[in-house]
Amino acid sequence: MASVRVCAVDDLGTNEAARFVVEGVPIAVVKDAAGDIFAIGDTCTHGDISLAEGFVEDDTLECWAHGSKFSLTTGKPLTLPAYEPVPVFQVEVKDGDVHIDPSVTLTV
Repeated sequence: MASVRVCAVDDLGTNEAARFVVEGVPIAVVKDAAGDIFAIGDTCTHGDISLAEGFVEDDTLECWAHGSKFSLTTGKPLTLPAYEPVPVFQVEVKDGDVHIDPSVTLTV
């Protein structure tokens, strides 16, 4: 499967998450303060909650419901109650647009 355009880089707020469903896969996309863009699975592994509704802090995305923080680079939970990681997807920026292939996950 090829990468899919999900949005323009300028559509993303700094230190905010946005939810997209790409080929049936829910993905949270984050642009950090440095302008780097990350894409992780949007569903908290603790409680089936959208992570895009959570809080971005440094290199983490925190679930608003129970407080688990997930690394934007590895998908690993850094705080309880979650203990299972979320997938991390490769992000490509082409001509100012964010592209993601939901079939390609990164292993760190």
